[in-house]
Amino acid sequence: MTSRLLRLAVLLVSALVVVFPIVWVVSTSIKTDVDIFSIPPILVPKAPTLSRYAELVTYGLFSYLLNSVIVSISTALATIALGTLAAYSLARFRLPGKWNARVSFWILSTRMFPPIITVIPLFQLMRVLGLVNTRLGLVIAYAAFNMPFVVWMMRGFFVEVPRDLEEVAMVDGCSRMHAFLRISLPLVVPGIVATAIFTVILSWQEFLFALILTQTSVSATLPILVSSQVTQYQILWGQMSAAGTITMAPVLVFAFLVQRYLVRGMSFGAVKG
Repeated sequence: MTSRLLRLAVLLVSALVVVFPIVWVVSTSIKTDVDIFSIPPILVPKAPTLSRYAELVTYGLFSYLLNSVIVSISTALATIALGTLAAYSLARFRLPGKWNARVSFWILSTRMFPPIITVIPLFQLMRVLGLVNTRLGLVIAYAAFNMPFVVWMMRGFFVEVPRDLEEVAMVDGCSRMHAFLRISLPLVVPGIVATAIFTVILSWQEFLFALILTQTSVSATLPILVSSQVTQYQILWGQMSAAGTITMAPVLVFAFLVQRYLVRGMSFGAVKG
């Protein structure tokens, strides 16, 4: 009984640590300046207001939101299309010696480097290509940064698919590509969905590349809108909290709607291999 109560207490404390910052940001977004700076701090505002959200509309909120949606979805589609092929190759074809393991580790190792290392050469490349302050530039940057994650995840899924299924299909006349498209790919759909969900979330919340590669609301994403509320002279806590709420809300709703697909994909065996 004691151990059960202890576990319950730990779960409640953990939930409070996770949920309280979200509740506080949402609460601050509807507070007046008097409530924001009141001492002691108050959680429930005395006079709730939606003026912060109205001000964000004048800042071009819908443009930032549209950019985030387009960039995140495009990045997920691009990385899944290319990463799935690379992962299948690593899972099915044998390279001489131990090059399968070496190539797999090399791909994953590029994800271990801090993104700040690549910012300067990436900006120079995008400037030469004329892709600075464009959505396409962001999609390319995000796809390159998330590709190792997608390849490593999808390789684990393909390893779980028995080779015999493809071999039987090829004996019946299918080519390697047809066996991939008709046999292996349908079987790893849960893994594709799980990987795509992670990619969308990672792209949605990315800040560094968006800060360096975008200059105006033409291509800037929601994290840039949040940071823009920190000005030279003051921090607009109300507007920043409203922008943070708008940034969080789609991800939370999206994760809630697709959580069963995510759990099903992860239980398929992506963490193996």
